[in-house]
Amino acid sequence: MPQKIYIAGHLGMVGSAIKRVLKSQGEVNIICIERSELDLTNQLAVQNFFKTEKPNQVYMAAAKTGGIFASTTYPAEFIYENLAIETNIIHSAFLNGVKKLLFLGSSCSYPKFAEQPMSENALLSGSLDYTNEPYSIAKIAGIKICESYNRQYGKTHGVDYRSVIPTNLYGPGDNYDLKNSHVIPALIRRFHEAKINKEKKVILWGTGVPKREFLYVDEMAEACVITMNIEKEEYLSNICNGTSHINIGAGSEINIKELATIIKDIVSYNGTLEFDTSKPDGVYRKLLNSEKIKSLGWKPKVSLKEGILITYEDFKKNYQKYTKCEEN
Repeated sequence: MPQKIYIAGHLGMVGSAIKRVLKSQGEVNIICIERSELDLTNQLAVQNFFKTEKPNQVYMAAAKTGGIFASTTYPAEFIYENLAIETNIIHSAFLNGVKKLLFLGSSCSYPKFAEQPMSENALLSGSLDYTNEPYSIAKIAGIKICESYNRQYGKTHGVDYRSVIPTNLYGPGDNYDLKNSHVIPALIRRFHEAKINKEKKVILWGTGVPKREFLYVDEMAEACVITMNIEKEEYLSNICNGTSHINIGAGSEINIKELATIIKDIVSYNGTLEFDTSKPDGVYRKLLNSEKIKSLGWKPKVSLKEGILITYEDFKKNYQKYTKCEEN
């Protein structure tokens, strides 16, 4: 019988990519339920869902996310909603006999001044970036919940809950809300609308100096499926002692100014680009050490330019869908 797999957050960019990868690899029974039907912050509703569906595996791609504006504007929502989602899903999974679960963390969970590239054992080795702290703490908690259930129930119940920390992701189905989006979707929309409206310049936050690592979302999804299904002994031999997480990154970085120039050219916006240096930059570098996932047989293949071009074509095709909710 095919595995019964629940993807929490299947309509989001990450969840939909995991769904695509799973479907491409053979016969699977994927459970999907929309937010309007299941509020993941509601403990009783989540428990009832697991009792009814009884999945074999869980991919935890559901989360409240956003860029620097969103994380500094809604810190209470970021920490509360993410903690509620994590605790409800992981505990309900355990109560209903789920042995395999994969939690998606965030590179924001690493310390602000962690040595670059950041290895898995850098977690909790220093202070966090203040702008992302509530979200980061929630994501660290999710990783530690997985580790705690492994420690207490690994031998007695066969629990094997793993975590991945992906780098900055982008791709089809991203969030293009200008107040809540990450840098690549925000830049795509800004330049696209500036082009349509014949604006002479686009002003971006910060100095453009900080560097970021980016990974096309379908490649991250492939790494997630590999991480979920690799034999336990091999997985444990490739992670740091006492941890459950592994990094997933592209292995290279680019500064925001260069990134903006690439997107400006792909969109064919002919105006000028300016930076508002009075606005915050955030962390200056966030490069992951992804040697462990590569040793498990995964490596990225899609270049940044190629991935952004695919993403922009998807954005143009779905422009009305991605922006219509802002009219309400």
